[in-house]
Amino acid sequence: MKILMVGAGGIGGYFGAQLIRAGADITFLLREQRKQLIDREGLTVETPSDTFNLRVATVSASALKPDYDLIVFAPKAYDLQDTLNSVADAASRGFILPLLNGLDHLEVLDQRFGRERVLGGVAHIAAMITPTGSVKRLSDLHMLTVGPRVPGQEATARAFFDLCERTPFDRAYSDNIEQSLWDKWVFLASLAAMTTLFHASVGKIVATPYGHELNLQAYGECCEVAARCGFPIADSVRAKASAQLTLVGSGFTASMLRDMASGQRTEHEHILGGMIRRGQAQGLACTLLKTAYTHLAVAQSS
Repeated sequence: MKILMVGAGGIGGYFGAQLIRAGADITFLLREQRKQLIDREGLTVETPSDTFNLRVATVSASALKPDYDLIVFAPKAYDLQDTLNSVADAASRGFILPLLNGLDHLEVLDQRFGRERVLGGVAHIAAMITPTGSVKRLSDLHMLTVGPRVPGQEATARAFFDLCERTPFDRAYSDNIEQSLWDKWVFLASLAAMTTLFHASVGKIVATPYGHELNLQAYGECCEVAARCGFPIADSVRAKASAQLTLVGSGFTASMLRDMASGQRTEHEHILGGMIRRGQAQGLACTLLKTAYTHLAVAQSS
């Protein structure tokens, strides 16, 4: 299987590098500055336990050909349109595996390529590009879930998952990948809403008189949206997420808070806005989500 990995950031760089170490045939599609750096110095990955450097195959958009069986999209959600433009010449064949937050991207990709070509994927990882250009994993969390959205994708999804089985990161194959996407989105939207609204970790929020209640209220809003849209969150998933969102002393924050604090663009439109739009379509108020979204929208406009 020939794989094109679009981007070598926290998600694409980390999972792509680990797959290459496991024997996968991966080429990275990169912007020119990032390409020059990696061509010159290799792709460096830092984890809590080790650091390694790989010489990897790279390509620029102008040199792309339709040679790939699977194209993995790993950009920020707001860069999706640029990504689509960059892969136009390569995407006339093969399957698409997006690893983006939210669900809006699936509608865009389905319209562009047809639902039968777009698999489902969920990345759980806290990672970033350091000032030196290496990919740094910030915690022990490194999980990739993949699955087919239609029966015709099963062989490709299984083949990709077989590659993941050879890697050190955690992985899962989901026969209901869209439910898996909702499970992550509901949690992430709640975490992002609360940690950006209060500029604080979960532990600091729940240490206040009303923080525990508000974190669960935000999660409840998102769970209700999922349920109304036909993807109710299972009791076991809700229990685990609720425990994480109310853990005393936890330093856990959403990456959106780090992006906001550093003055970078955030994915609030895709993670919070997309949830709110679906909630409103179902007649839900989404009060806390709207408050957090407005806070982020004001911050991004200043």
